[in-house]
Amino acid sequence: MESNRCTGQPHRAALILARGGSKGIPLKNIKSLAGVPLIAWVLRAALDSEVVDSVWVSTDHDEIERVARVWGAKVHRRSPEVSKDSSSSLETIQEFIRLRPEVDIVCHIQATSPCLHPHHIREALQMITEQGCDYVFSVVRRHQFHWEEVDKKEGKNPTPLNIDVAHRPRRQDWRGELYENGSFYFSTRKALENGLKQLGKIAYYEMLPEYSVDIDVDIDWPVAEQRVLRFGYFGREENAAVRLFLCKVSGCLTNGQIITSVSGEDHVAINARDVAGIHMLQRENIEVQSCGLVQIICYNFLVISYVHLGFIFLHLIFVTYYYDGVVHDTVHLLYIRLCL
Repeated sequence: MESNRCTGQPHRAALILARGGSKGIPLKNIKSLAGVPLIAWVLRAALDSEVVDSVWVSTDHDEIERVARVWGAKVHRRSPEVSKDSSSSLETIQEFIRLRPEVDIVCHIQATSPCLHPHHIREALQMITEQGCDYVFSVVRRHQFHWEEVDKKEGKNPTPLNIDVAHRPRRQDWRGELYENGSFYFSTRKALENGLKQLGKIAYYEMLPEYSVDIDVDIDWPVAEQRVLRFGYFGREENAAVRLFLCKVSGCLTNGQIITSVSGEDHVAINARDVAGIHMLQRENIEVQSCGLVQIICYNFLVISYVHLGFIFLHLIFVTYYYDGVVHDTVHLLYIRLCL
């Protein structure tokens, strides 16, 4: 969008900094996390927040630029002066606003915080647009005790900084302390132009621990992947219609086990939850077909669209399909399993 100055509304720009020279994890900003480029998780949240007028990625790398554009962002090609290992985020943002005079509020979002949701952005931005804050940053509540760091060679005892050792509180009796979680930093243009040295009203936005994920080194990656699969933002739910539900009986409607009786007969157990789920689909007038691994399916093409109707488990099925008696391809189908 263009500037909102004609309407009297400030232009709010979401900005994600994504330099190509990451040292800890090379090109981590576009590394796949749960099947999606890392930077795409926050781009999706920013675009769907519906409270920012533009979404930007500041980068010096061609591939990051390509990924950013694919996921709907505009690209600010940063200069070499702010692309160094020693360059600060503030310097890069200041360059951005110098070249974008229409921007009044910068929502600096970190690409390494993939559990950000649109509502986090909306609520934090309101603290600037409606409550008059100049600077808003995200925090998380931690229950951690701090001790003074000492030089062991000096033989000095460390001093507790936030705990009485003789009266160590239980977790439920202590509210904990607030720490920056690095998810975002929102500020007005004036505050940024002053180098964040003369801030007026400052506020923090507290995020729940499950959304406070930060990726710095390789060991953080598998933990973040599991967290984002459970707490990440997967986009708006589309109001698409299920036209066809195709499933393979063996290993899907069953539990994948074969039971051999004492007489040598093989038996399989049908999963009652799956059967109940299929009955629910049929009551919604959705065509349900079961097939063997190489059953003939007489369609010129096969498209399955689905919506979130309580389905939470997805299984990948391989089905070879025929058309006019000729094997065309092996397609990957989503088997949608109801959790009742």
